Amino acid sequence: MPASRRAVLAASLALPLAAACSAPGGAGGPTRITFWSALRGSQQVVDAFNRTQNRIRVDFQQIPSGDQGGYAKLSNAARAGNAPDVATIEYPQVPGFAIDGVARDITDLVSDRLRAKLLPQALRLTTFAGRVFTVPLDVEPMVLHYRADLFGGPIPRTWDEFAAAARRIRDGRRRIALFPTDGALQFAAFAWQAGARWFDTSAGAWNVSLADAATQRVSAYWQGLIEDGLVFTNASLSRQSDAQIGQGLVVARLSGAWDAGAQMKARPGQKGKWAIAPLPQWDPAHPAVGTHGGSTFAITKDSANPEAAMEFIEWQVSHPDALRARLSSGTSSQYPAAPALVEVGGKAFDRSYYGGQDIYRLFDTQAHLIRDGWLWGPRMSATQRVLQDGFARAGAGQGTVLDAVRDAQKATMPDLVALGLATTEHES
Repeated sequence: MPASRRAVLAASLALPLAAACSAPGGAGGPTRITFWSALRGSQQVVDAFNRTQNRIRVDFQQIPSGDQGGYAKLSNAARAGNAPDVATIEYPQVPGFAIDGVARDITDLVSDRLRAKLLPQALRLTTFAGRVFTVPLDVEPMVLHYRADLFGGPIPRTWDEFAAAARRIRDGRRRIALFPTDGALQFAAFAWQAGARWFDTSAGAWNVSLADAATQRVSAYWQGLIEDGLVFTNASLSRQSDAQIGQGLVVARLSGAWDAGAQMKARPGQKGKWAIAPLPQWDPAHPAVGTHGGSTFAITKDSANPEAAMEFIEWQVSHPDALRARLSSGTSSQYPAAPALVEVGGKAFDRSYYGGQDIYRLFDTQAHLIRDGWLWGPRMSATQRVLQDGFARAGAGQGTVLDAVRDAQKATMPDLVALGLATTEHES
């Protein structure tokens, strides 16, 4: 990327629209667009969209999830000039793909009609300095999943109460929760809830402050739980974690709304044993949450048919038939970025697993508490790896959670400089 482009991105992430216009796939034929995604149910969504009209034909390709090679595939295709028209990008990777020029600036393609359909907090997570780069599909507020049959006391409303519950629950084998050593994005959600702002682009630079005051507070909190032996410390994506949940050794899970459906699919034998509650708060008088999970749709720089691509995206994220098609592929508890679809998701969800609880009503309340002002960094995958390496050391007693955060900040700075971005670094 030219240095002048990088200088502009340092302040605004502004990218010009590629010189392209919609063109038919052939004489009298439909406009053809390509769509890459790792999301389950995407083929069903594409099939449903193609049945609704004959002007646009979507060709779908299932690709690996981002961290399993999907993002590398997308980046390589963009470098070769043959990226798909539409691609799925998770929220933490949006700034990076915008800076790299893969996700085009779609501000002028996002209609007022579509904006009005989306939860403002979700759209703001894909908007930088007033420019929109992707359209949200779902947004996943962090919630407390807990074993109703094992918790044995009042559900904590505050983090102090959560720590008290952890002391009550601990026995020789059982712990209240897992501090996931591979959970950088979960930890980010905890910091986000507490008011952290790891990145901002004010004053014409990327300002980095992973170890700000709010994050130091969150780090000290989890460090105390670790040192007191009140939580497990291992990877969440592991056989060990599966055994801890399957054997009832973990009493609570702290994760996004989507995890309710994942739990149902993974452990059908625990039906009726789980419930969901709001995330504990630092200040119940001023409740807030961060997000954990969620996907968005980008139109790439290589799309020759951006208007057709946007028509498909809008249908995907806001039409009831699109959500019904996605849900037909299996159980899901994703919270739609278009609130009008919440009722569709709620009706399709089998409440019996959670004892009849209307979890979508809870998700809806929590989604409106997502704290504004959060911005993901330009190279979150790299930041995430360093942070998780530090968490693994902290879990083994070879460092602290705050050490991990500070190391991640130090490792992040060279990547930003290598991108040609103006940067500043702060402790608080």
